[in-house]
Amino acid sequence: MDAWVWILIIVAVVVVLALALLAWRRSGRVQEQKREEAAEMRQEAQVRSGRAVEREREAEQAAERARAERERAESLAEKADDVDPDVER
Repeated sequence: MDAWVWILIIVAVVVVLALALLAWRRSGRVQEQKREEAAEMRQEAQVRSGRAVEREREAEQAAERARAERERAESLAEKADDVDPDVER
């Protein structure tokens, strides 16, 4: 083979290796960006989870207050029935 063919082959190999290296480096940057995005998403999920737990706690407390209020109302209604001469027991 002539020398120019060898030079052409070597240049082609170098170009292919350079393109492969660029693609590999770009792939690494994309992966790092995705890791950062995932970390941000996890942090946001943790914040939202904390808010949800607090809201659930508040809802449970409100439900307990509502149950207690209903029990007081039922008790008062029973006393009213006891007092009312028109209500038969």
